[in-house]
Amino acid sequence: MLQYKAGYKFVNGGVHTQVLDFPAAITCGADMAEAQHLLTIALIDVAETLLEIGQVLPQPNPLVSNSEMDVEEPIYLHLIASTAVNEVPAGRWHRETKFNSALGLSPLSPTETG
Repeated sequence: MLQYKAGYKFVNGGVHTQVLDFPAAITCGADMAEAQHLLTIALIDVAETLLEIGQVLPQPNPLVSNSEMDVEEPIYLHLIASTAVNEVPAGRWHRETKFNSALGLSPLSPTETG
């Protein structure tokens, strides 16, 4: 497990967020909960991409800070290994369905998401 630091900036209409010591992981959300969720997805996506193309992950920096952020908190990147793979649907529909379910919203079918 690697511990990075997430920063959140409240702006009109939502929350901008990024991993301060992993600058490529950046996103925004309508509120803090959505921003946190989407930032975890961004961190995983960027980390997987770097590893797949043979690059190293940025070194976590516990001292990093950004005075422009309203909130800073730890964000954890978990690396796991297994001897088997369970394939699940991927892409927009899967992530939105999973996120909507976590929020107690009705999941959308693939045709409803466009």
